[in-house]
Amino acid sequence: MNIGLIIAGGSGARMNQDIPKQFLTVNEKPVIVYTLEAFQNHAGIDEIAVVCIEGWEQMLWAYAKQFNITKLKHIIPGGDNGQSSIRNGVYELEKHHSAEDIVLIHDAIRPMVSEEIITDCIENTEKYGSAVTIIPCAEAMMQTEDGEVSTGSYPRDKLKRTQTPQGFRLGNICRLHRDALKAGITNSIASCTLMIEMGEQVHFCKGSEKNIKLTTVEDIDIFKALLMAKRSEWLK
Repeated sequence: MNIGLIIAGGSGARMNQDIPKQFLTVNEKPVIVYTLEAFQNHAGIDEIAVVCIEGWEQMLWAYAKQFNITKLKHIIPGGDNGQSSIRNGVYELEKHHSAEDIVLIHDAIRPMVSEEIITDCIENTEKYGSAVTIIPCAEAMMQTEDGEVSTGSYPRDKLKRTQTPQGFRLGNICRLHRDALKAGITNSIASCTLMIEMGEQVHFCKGSEKNIKLTTVEDIDIFKALLMAKRSEWLK
């Protein structure tokens, strides 16, 4: 079984809005619904679970009913940070599913995730046991100590920018979180960084520049433009 675990436990403080950014309405539809629809419409996804910020659980069930998100089976309380929210999610899924089942952990605020990205993540997780969505680093990367000046750079061909989904066997990601707690690691940035901190290897799968994370108001503007965009027929 392939499960989409959508992480919507954050408040979105950097967006500086009155409601969590995953529930902001864009073109008459909440951001999180675009994300849920991507997993709902993917033939390879059997079930969806959401880790939800406190107080928005009933609203999420209502949206699922309104927009026919029939694969949504679990809404799970969020944690104090990203790591604890993901831990809450995978621990709950462990109660209902096999250790060999695949879980794709995905940010609720990446609503442009494509069918191709989800497929590639599933296939690579099946093959390698883990799959982290990445895109190349196209910009020059400068090193700095104070954030003001730089005296060095880092080769961009040795860097990858991570996105979500990030796929794992359910039993493995639960074990990783238990081991991390024993090691005193409680605030890792993402599942892929947690794996590295725990001495594990991560495998890559293909992402996209369109698979944006909505962090600022400017990102909402880009999201609206992407919803309107249609690729020119002459482009390969």
